Amino acid sequence: MAVADSERRFLALGDSYTIGEDVTESMRWPAQLTARLRERGVELVDPDIVATTGWTSDELLQAIDAREFDPPYAMVSLLIGVNNQYRGRDLDNYREEFSALLDFAVRIAAGKPAAVMVISIPDWATTAFARAQGIDAVKVAGEIDAFNAAARAICRDRGSHWIDVTEISRDAGRQLLASDGLHPSAAQYSLWVDVIEPVAHSIIASRLG
Repeated sequence: MAVADSERRFLALGDSYTIGEDVTESMRWPAQLTARLRERGVELVDPDIVATTGWTSDELLQAIDAREFDPPYAMVSLLIGVNNQYRGRDLDNYREEFSALLDFAVRIAAGKPAAVMVISIPDWATTAFARAQGIDAVKVAGEIDAFNAAARAICRDRGSHWIDVTEISRDAGRQLLASDGLHPSAAQYSLWVDVIEPVAHSIIASRLG
């Protein structure tokens, strides 16, 4: 029996980290994840990515409102917030907008919170770009931790998956950067996929029964 198209579709929502700033399309983490899952026999189609470098949570909401979607998706990912932190946006406002984004992700995943993966915000203060700019790394790290804690609490309250890649960005990932010295390289995204893929596989396996 053929697998329904809706059971083979993956929607990735986010910003520069999801669109893969300064890496090729095939090296974006959603593309790497899809390739990894295909190697395990999961018949996913190419990921549908709604992400743009620089987007904040409200800008992602606006992009979603302006776009036509064809639900349901078998799996949805959400990674947003670094630009809220970078621009000095209010944390309570982020909570409100992140909640709306997560609610949308659940709705478009056939109302199944467990089909949604929320990826943590990486710590850009560890990058060569940040060091060259003289960024206060301790301050930025603390703010990113606060944004992540807010998103994680909402995610767990909804029953979606929380996946931490922040520690990768602070450890091995700090040496694995794209040519801009700021965004992750393909190699760092591969480390992300190491921790994302088991969760994604479990989501798809449960959908295919």
